[in-house]
Amino acid sequence: MPTIDVTNENFASTVEQEGIVLVDAWAEWCGPCKQFAPIYEQASERHQDVVFAKLDTDSNQEVSAALGIQSIPTLFLFRDGILLFQNPGVIPGEAIDDVLKQAQELDMEDVRRQIAEAQAQQGEENQQ
Repeated sequence: MPTIDVTNENFASTVEQEGIVLVDAWAEWCGPCKQFAPIYEQASERHQDVVFAKLDTDSNQEVSAALGIQSIPTLFLFRDGILLFQNPGVIPGEAIDDVLKQAQELDMEDVRRQIAEAQAQQGEENQQ
């Protein structure tokens, strides 16, 4: 599946969809981003069931700020709208494959339950 471009306008609707969305945050001037680009493209060819997206951090500063991006490239993995993985820097294709495999094997009902429990605990702590 070819990579898609995400922007301030379509980022949320893209990552909130059902399934796995991998986002490469990059910039044109970034040397490591250019080094990572072919690794990312090759991974997209191996994983047809995953949405591979690219976020140009210079052109989409609103989303970049909301994600708290401090260095690029940064890779984000969302599944069913939940951020499961974030990694700054270049990683090898095998690492992408491994992260995707782990994300696919997750019990998302369990993940949602853990998030709800953590939010409830946070709410209790805020009331004290």
